[in-house]
Amino acid sequence: MKMKSKTKKIIVLSVMVLLLVATGVLNFVLNDKLTSATESSKNASNENVTQTFFAAAKSDRESTRESEFLYLDAIVNSETATASAKESAEKQKADIVSRMEQELALETIVKAKGFGDAIVTIGDGGVSIVVGSGELTAEQANQILAAVVAETTFKATDVKIIPYN
Repeated sequence: MKMKSKTKKIIVLSVMVLLLVATGVLNFVLNDKLTSATESSKNASNENVTQTFFAAAKSDRESTRESEFLYLDAIVNSETATASAKESAEKQKADIVSRMEQELALETIVKAKGFGDAIVTIGDGGVSIVVGSGELTAEQANQILAAVVAETTFKATDVKIIPYN
């Protein structure tokens, strides 16, 4: 039995219409998945940038401190250094260790206050705190400030709180 030419054309046309509809549905579904994946990767990317910033800052701080310790150890172990230079180097090492302990304690306290991450840097002139929050409310800033003033000898005017988003 031979099919009529007209029937063949109708079947071919029907199959092509079905394929066209299937292509449209598939395009819609895949586009929707791609859009949601792109949005989630943007959010993840922002989180990764923030985590990378804090990790890089902490790494930089540690390498700087390591260099300072090596320099001070060289002075202490030097045969040509004077006794006062060696004593001064030992005192500087003790000061650095003390600051490191205070920074770690403050970072832990700030994280306990609900911030995802924090970097605390203590210098001679004051304390700088970078917190992983796009915006800080006055209440949040006051909580951090109170913790710093309680844990250190610095005054409130010596403290800088910087939000990082």
